[in-house]
Amino acid sequence: MDYRQKIIEEGATMFRTYGIRAVTMDMLASQLGISKRTIYEVFSDKDELLKGVLAWMLERQRDLMGRILGESDNVIEAIFKMLDMMMDHFHKMSPAFQMDMKRLHREMWKDPVESFDLPYFSNNADILKRGIEEGVFRGDIDVEITNKCLLEVARVTNDRNVFPPDYFENKDVVRSFYINYLRGISTQKGLDLINFYEKK
Repeated sequence: MDYRQKIIEEGATMFRTYGIRAVTMDMLASQLGISKRTIYEVFSDKDELLKGVLAWMLERQRDLMGRILGESDNVIEAIFKMLDMMMDHFHKMSPAFQMDMKRLHREMWKDPVESFDLPYFSNNADILKRGIEEGVFRGDIDVEITNKCLLEVARVTNDRNVFPPDYFENKDVVRSFYINYLRGISTQKGLDLINFYEKK
């Protein structure tokens, strides 16, 4: 593994754990056991490092989603696995990371998927098409419109003004909204699978 990859992976861990503002290049260098100068030879500043970290995280998420879709018996099973992964993602991510992204890096915050505010929703269209082919989603749904609706559902579930964290558990809100939306586009076969995986 080269220095760039090591720096990115450790930077991702530290940003997600402590938030962006709290992490300094000195802290990162110390954690890696290298000089700060070595980091600056690879990344000109912390913003450039953050962009590298976000690109790596996005690629990693897409790979994981692709693997889950490939290994699951059906698309409903894949969705439940992705939701579990997303809950783990939220659990491990410091609220400071998301707050710092919104306050300090709005130019990187244009797409909710690429901002990691709403992870694992980038392949909705593929999931919907596969669900229709498997007979678990209704064939009469408009994939493009439904995909946009699912993204908006995801946005709403993560809106802390709508669902203040003091009163609502993010994992409960996301799961409730997303699964109930899926029920609305599912066939009886899909509903049976949703009920099965909800009980597991």
